[in-house]
Amino acid sequence: MRFRAGAEWRRLGMVALAAWAVTGAARAESIRARYSVSLLGLPIGAATASGSVEGGAYKIHIDTKLTGLAAVMSSFKAAMASSGAIGANGPLPAAYASTTATDKETRTLRMALDAGSVKALEIAPPWVDPKPGRIPVSDSDKRNILDPISAMFLPVRAGENPSGPAACNRSLPIFDGYSRFTVTMSYVGQRQVKTKGYSGPVAVCAARYVPVSGHRPDRKATKFMADNRQIEAWLAPVGAAMVVPLHVSMATMAGTAVINAEEFVVGGR
Repeated sequence: MRFRAGAEWRRLGMVALAAWAVTGAARAESIRARYSVSLLGLPIGAATASGSVEGGAYKIHIDTKLTGLAAVMSSFKAAMASSGAIGANGPLPAAYASTTATDKETRTLRMALDAGSVKALEIAPPWVDPKPGRIPVSDSDKRNILDPISAMFLPVRAGENPSGPAACNRSLPIFDGYSRFTVTMSYVGQRQVKTKGYSGPVAVCAARYVPVSGHRPDRKATKFMADNRQIEAWLAPVGAAMVVPLHVSMATMAGTAVINAEEFVVGGR
């Protein structure tokens, strides 16, 4: 059986691989993060993230690839980058780009935004879906959105406990250039964790995937994800104003997938 990097892999990466934040827009901060990815308890992938925030502007770059036996059975690599500003209510993305490469093709996507509204979108080579029934993405679906990376900046209001319900209870409107979906999160509890770069409490959140447009409602993977109640993220406080995911687990059609931070270091420059 060939290992395929399908929609579940991409969604899992969108949920967790961009995990980083800052303690304040006035400070210059740098990030270095390393993640492991497993499926059914077996290592299948790795991801690295690096970036910076300075003067209220952010930049981040992520690379991910299959490893081990999965890399032998299938070729998949992806790179994503996002930049923009940190507003009072969270990130305001200005640019997003992604490149995915498999053993069959390489595709690049570039998206320009203005305060969360898509102004230009380019996909090369052009993406054509041969199967009918996909719900069109409307112009309104491209407004007031986050790209998959900027969606990982999770602000917490001043005075709220960053390991409590305020960390989790939110909805994230995400557009990845192909489809528009919402990730809704709710508070489950709190636990203690320790990893390189962070030790302390995390908020445990349940997450749900809600398709909006750009998807085929009758597709098995879409139905599975929409009904999926086995998605969990652990959010760690960074400073007093942000939380980020250090761990994500999610049921997929191939089994339980887990992304776990092996290293997560945020520091001033």
